[in-house]
Amino acid sequence: MRATPRTRLLRLTLPEGTFVFRAGQAVMAGLAESATRAAYSIASPPSLAARGTLELLVPADGAFGEAGLDPASVVGRALTIDGPLGNFGVPAAAESAPLLLVGGGTGIAPLRAVALERLDRADAPQVVLLYSARTAEEFAFDEEFAALDRQGRLRVHLTVTRDERTAEWPGRSGRVDDALLAAALPGRDAWCLVCGPAGFVGTVTATLEGLGVPAERIVVER
Repeated sequence: MRATPRTRLLRLTLPEGTFVFRAGQAVMAGLAESATRAAYSIASPPSLAARGTLELLVPADGAFGEAGLDPASVVGRALTIDGPLGNFGVPAAAESAPLLLVGGGTGIAPLRAVALERLDRADAPQVVLLYSARTAEEFAFDEEFAALDRQGRLRVHLTVTRDERTAEWPGRSGRVDDALLAAALPGRDAWCLVCGPAGFVGTVTATLEGLGVPAERIVVER
């Protein structure tokens, strides 16, 4: 399924209840007949896996580490999934705290899983998503996020880094900065999860600390 011009959403079918993970974690994935594996963050919440579905956001070409392999070519073929992997996600200490999720590019994948898992809870504390992409068309899951924002379940801030504001994109332009992070923070007790390219993660982390967010309340994934 097309997510953006450069990414595809792979929806994998699993036996119900056989794959247990924590939102934010990743898997190693590849074609069953190939020894090639690559790491991908899981883009769907654990509740979906319990019903037999796992979603991965993958490049439109070179998926699973094989140059030129279009994700469309894996439809109907057996895959090998190893995992879950990694420690990224909401710490136990943050289960009752507001969350600020800051994503850059394909770093949105594990943050989507975290947001949807949190929103599965009837008593969910506030969740705010700050999402940066190079252009407006490179926002994955934008319609889903917009619907959740309209429902008042997820507060969403979007910014594009290469486009100027136009009639097609009337929203914010520019990199994630202190003003945007300060506006997005959902309170002094918020925990922040940051995922994206290494430079993006480093800059956002330093800016959050400059705004007074304790380092122990900033969880990062690159």
